[in-house]
Amino acid sequence: MTRTILDIHILQNVPPSNMNRDDTGTPKSAYYGGVRRARVSSQAWKRATRERFQELLPPEELGVRTKKVVEALAARIAAHSPALAGTAAGLAEEILKTATGSTLEPPRRKVKDDDGEGSPVVAESKYLMFLSRRQLDALAELAIEASEGGDVDRLKKALKDKEKGKELKARARAAVDTRHSVDIALFGRMVADSADLNVDAATQVAHALSVHRSDIESDYYTAVDDLNEEGETGAGMIGTVDFNSATLYRYAAVDVNELERNLGTGLKGDEPPSTPTAKAVTAFLEAFITSLPSGKINSFGNHTLPSAVVVTLRGHRPLSFVGAFEEPVPKSGQGGFLRESCRRLAAYVPDVQRQYGLDTDPTWVFRVGDETRELAALGTGVTLTGLLDEVGGAVADRLEPEA
Repeated sequence: MTRTILDIHILQNVPPSNMNRDDTGTPKSAYYGGVRRARVSSQAWKRATRERFQELLPPEELGVRTKKVVEALAARIAAHSPALAGTAAGLAEEILKTATGSTLEPPRRKVKDDDGEGSPVVAESKYLMFLSRRQLDALAELAIEASEGGDVDRLKKALKDKEKGKELKARARAAVDTRHSVDIALFGRMVADSADLNVDAATQVAHALSVHRSDIESDYYTAVDDLNEEGETGAGMIGTVDFNSATLYRYAAVDVNELERNLGTGLKGDEPPSTPTAKAVTAFLEAFITSLPSGKINSFGNHTLPSAVVVTLRGHRPLSFVGAFEEPVPKSGQGGFLRESCRRLAAYVPDVQRQYGLDTDPTWVFRVGDETRELAALGTGVTLTGLLDEVGGAVADRLEPEA
């Protein structure tokens, strides 16, 4: 069966930085090809991609992942009916327990308001729960309807009723198992108490690795007290921060068919059924390319964009090209790694694709600078805007039903 898989390969230079650190504050690393490489975890870059979605997609297309799910739903209930603000948390807790089967309990931490007084304690989930804003709105409307105007006791009674309770439970579960947001459809969701509500992720993101050996360095810094008198010496604070720098190979794959199953087809009469999936693919593509984990960003200001992006639309299976860098890339005579990395990739990609019969898959290349010119032969040259337009159109064509 023909599948539709989008492969994204990126080479990106990052100067001294600490985007993703371990429990000791040291930049994460990994051994590959026998040497230590700089590493940025897949979780860190997925988080950065989700944050980039906030700028690229409208709020109704996104979800909320939080333990404070009762608070989030209560806010939607109050937004639908401001008069129910006083009972919104109680309504939210009851309908969420019904919808997800989760145990909701008061947090262990103390919650205080601006005056230092104790605030009403709102129950929380034991784990992060991922719900779309449309799902929260659907639950809010159901809670208001079933409570007959905001009475928590009426809602509890309705849920316990043999016939009505069964219907309400079915509607509540349907509310959280349909109309998934783009980020839920892409990255998946786990509901520990109700496995049937899980959503399989349509996207796989690899840990970013440096193409070369990368050593960790340490910066010793001091801070001077602004109110020191002229005769006072010494620092007000001293410390160290670890960092590294790297040319990273980044990779992600999107199972477009799984994404369409998660999102569903479009229902608007004036647009093709594939529109929601095509829009989600291009949103992910732009967000993944232009995002950057924000760890220690104020200390290092390491704002860079990729030097080269290679995107392929496959018909069988995803394929990473990290093998091109199993042997660490040596620095050039001028000291850089990017030019040789592009040469390696330009030689490796046609070879592996030819050997496995994958050399007919359409490919686009978006690149910057003379160092990347070796990659031009891998596919159609495009700008970022052109890449998004062409990939979106190709995905829509692949998903169109056969006549």
